[in-house]
Amino acid sequence: MTDVEPALGAGPLLLIAAAAVGVLLFLIMKVKLHAFLALVLVSLAVALAARVPLEDVVEVMTTGFGATLASVALLVGIGAMLGRLFEHSGGAQVLADSLIGRFGEQRAPLALGIAALLFGFPIFFDAGLVVFLPIVFTVARRLGGSLLTYGLPVAGAFAVMHAFVPPHPGPVAAAGLIGADIGLVLVFGLLIGVPTWFLGSYLFGLWAGRRFELPVPNILSGEAKTADDAPDASVEGSSPGIASGRTGTETATRPAPPRFATVISLLLLPMLLIFMNTGLTTLAAEGIVDEESTVVRWGQLIGATPIALLLTVLVAMWVLGRRRGDSGAEVESVLNSALGPVCAIILITGAGGMFGGVLRASGIGAALADVLGDIGLPVIVAAFVISALIRVAQGSATVALTTAAGLIAPVVAATDGLSSPDLALIVIAIAGGATVLSHVNDSGFWLVSRFFQMDEKTTLKTWTVMETLLGTIGFVLALVLSLFL
Repeated sequence: MTDVEPALGAGPLLLIAAAAVGVLLFLIMKVKLHAFLALVLVSLAVALAARVPLEDVVEVMTTGFGATLASVALLVGIGAMLGRLFEHSGGAQVLADSLIGRFGEQRAPLALGIAALLFGFPIFFDAGLVVFLPIVFTVARRLGGSLLTYGLPVAGAFAVMHAFVPPHPGPVAAAGLIGADIGLVLVFGLLIGVPTWFLGSYLFGLWAGRRFELPVPNILSGEAKTADDAPDASVEGSSPGIASGRTGTETATRPAPPRFATVISLLLLPMLLIFMNTGLTTLAAEGIVDEESTVVRWGQLIGATPIALLLTVLVAMWVLGRRRGDSGAEVESVLNSALGPVCAIILITGAGGMFGGVLRASGIGAALADVLGDIGLPVIVAAFVISALIRVAQGSATVALTTAAGLIAPVVAATDGLSSPDLALIVIAIAGGATVLSHVNDSGFWLVSRFFQMDEKTTLKTWTVMETLLGTIGFVLALVLSLFL
């Protein structure tokens, strides 16, 4: 993207950002303009108001749009296919029944959240959420109650792992920029991230589920379902056709659902492949293996998230489809049915990335840093505040992490007496700031809103509040630990 020199001072830029968010919410919630069109329109207005050169306006908009789609479209599309195969074969029902059987119905949200924490260790937020949604929807249909009771603990688990814990790119980049030990960042990320998730996501999800009644959508299902379709017993005592919402005629011809071990193996496959990528990259960075080695380069390619998901879908097509008696045409139809419902989600998510990209290009993030530069806050507090304001201004948690780390790095270097634990905790504070107040310029906001089929007002009251709790609790825990270490 062309570098655009900010044409306005910090004050006008901050006013433009605030006005843009207000106008966007007004257009979507009051005028009822489609979110995709509203995001594109407001992105154009911000670029013009911030005096981005006219010849650069379209490039700035499309670059932000394309950069988001590059990271989201493949993951969401392939992830939706994998999720649809789990749902179609009855695998989601098998895993849901197994989790409920082991943890009990009352602890089902806790079981889902813990599984998401483990699954989210190597996998990005977008991919992990999409793959897990069929399981969440199946559990919610079976047990009843609001989708938020089950969905928020899962979404929060992926959000925490994505922001707080290496090998995700945000904390890794932040650690490198301020010179923190990546191993300590990993330790503190887990030590702080797990209780942060429990307090800010799991417990909040239980409260939100009682406060907001949200039905389970049919977005990842090939056919409409009602509450009457949900089975009253486990798979062992239910018809496979009923468990997956099929008709009586199909029930007689459909094979039994896959085994629990098969479902778990398919869920673990992308995680193991991505772990291989992470491990090889780390070993190459430490000089333990030759990064130019053919084996290493192939391992990194196979373990890249889109490739890992693609290979998993290919395996699932055989294991959950052809081997169980589906024809090639039937498997193709199942996969095709997964793409239609998520196309709007992908476009709206890309438009959210466009909006954030325009805000970044206009210089609003740098303006926020300038405003805070002379306040004189403690380093760990300044790191959180700068990261939070950049997050609010441009949306992306990863961008907020890396930008805030770059801005605070000179301050860290000039501050005497900072120990290795202090540096690692500063990274966690930055991660906390990069998590708070997810709103309309964050692609994750639209991903959750559209997959959960929540309106924007409900998303702000649930997802945005949960993200703010997660970021704030994580920062407070990091701050407290910094006082004793």
